[in-house]
Amino acid sequence: MDFKDGISRFISDAPPAHYIMKIQSFSLLTKNSIERYESGEFEAGGYKWKLVLYPSGNKSKNVKDHISLYLELHGADTFGKERRFNKMMAEWGFDQFIPLKDFNDDSRGYLVDDMCAFGAEVFVCRERSSGKGESFVMMKDATPYKHLWRIDNFPTKLGSECLVSKPFTTGKYNWVIKLYPNGKDSGVGNYFSLYLALAEPTTLPPSSKIYACIILRILDQKYGDHYYGKANYWVSASRHEIGYSRYVLISKMTAQNNVYMVNGTSFVEAEVTILGVVDELS
Repeated sequence: MDFKDGISRFISDAPPAHYIMKIQSFSLLTKNSIERYESGEFEAGGYKWKLVLYPSGNKSKNVKDHISLYLELHGADTFGKERRFNKMMAEWGFDQFIPLKDFNDDSRGYLVDDMCAFGAEVFVCRERSSGKGESFVMMKDATPYKHLWRIDNFPTKLGSECLVSKPFTTGKYNWVIKLYPNGKDSGVGNYFSLYLALAEPTTLPPSSKIYACIILRILDQKYGDHYYGKANYWVSASRHEIGYSRYVLISKMTAQNNVYMVNGTSFVEAEVTILGVVDELS
């Protein structure tokens, strides 16, 4: 056992009682710009919690060469004697949880075949739960999938509230492209709004999430200089439509002799690369 700064550190053979967060392809987190990751919620002592992981250290606290790991409380007032959580301090943990040098050392056994697991035990009035957890798998050699949507007679459809492509499948999930010709949210009246959405969001379990690189393009049919937006997104049942409310100006798309609408036809393309998937740990 190691005791430092009022904190005891020890090694245990028993798995964490309340939550386990299993991660495959850990090295790909940083490579895919995941600086901070929040686990799913779990309950202990009548309160809801999350684990918060910074795989390369908490940059807001100038942490380097360490993993940062915290326990975060959701929706509760002050309680507890050992560590006090409240609305002003809902997150507590370790800025320097473990040096990356030690974590990556094969002989230590923390990271095996690029897989690892973090866990939490929370004790509130001696309460213990049956435990739950999640599996976070980062995809090695993730392959992009492209879907091209042809919109014929586009000028006659500009008055529609929303145009929806036929469903297509990538990464075992069904998707659709959604185009709002008169805009949505902050883009209403001036912009085309363009989104990628899960075709059947209710079939995705509430605890599941998809981390994906998504590129949405409107094709330049004359010169190949396509108009596009690219970003990495978390997609879930509660956040199943992601994209741009201000994708492109309506005036740009409807101008005469524009390269994006030729003979009344436009092409919209979605490129989806599934980078990681979070599922409930069975």
